[in-house]
Amino acid sequence: MTTIAEKYFPSLSRQQRRQFAMLPSLYREWNEKINVVSRKDIDNFEVNHLLHSLAIARYIPFRPGTSVIDIGTGGGLPGIPLAIFFPEVKFTLVDSIAKKIRVVDAIVAETGLCNVRSFTTRAERLKGSYDFIIGRAVTETEQLVKLTRQLASPRSINEKKNGWILLKGGDLEQELRPFAGSAEVAAIRDWFEEPYFATKKVVWLPF
Repeated sequence: MTTIAEKYFPSLSRQQRRQFAMLPSLYREWNEKINVVSRKDIDNFEVNHLLHSLAIARYIPFRPGTSVIDIGTGGGLPGIPLAIFFPEVKFTLVDSIAKKIRVVDAIVAETGLCNVRSFTTRAERLKGSYDFIIGRAVTETEQLVKLTRQLASPRSINEKKNGWILLKGGDLEQELRPFAGSAEVAAIRDWFEEPYFATKKVVWLPF
């Protein structure tokens, strides 16, 4: 059976197809023990969570060796789908809730991902240097920028400058006003036809 990932990314390797095909059942299984996806949403996992995460892959093709940190990853979204898509990119997944990181670790192990590490901690306590800071429905943009600015790497190896890449929804005019002139907003509906993406956006802010 063709997965939603294959519909939009037909050049996936056999390994990637296998890994993406595993995710819906793995998340359903873990969600019954530890709630990381809305119960009413789990039936729409492929579109609302897996494909939504991959909007970042459509927005920017991370180059091998890029380091990415997923803040407030929950059960590993968008970090795990992106780690499958970019096997030569280093992903760090962080959440302040230990049981959610337990789910991350289990799914990483089940899918055989070798490019993911995870931590249970708060964003403001993090150290390290990353090319991109990503997040999905974490917190208001200005707050996230303040909490994670210390993680910005000065080197840049991608076609876009290093920065924050955030999955957001709805009217962002007020939230992004402090970043007028620097923020770039891309409409996910331009890439994916499913109605869920009608108001969903990818937001990029350079460091």
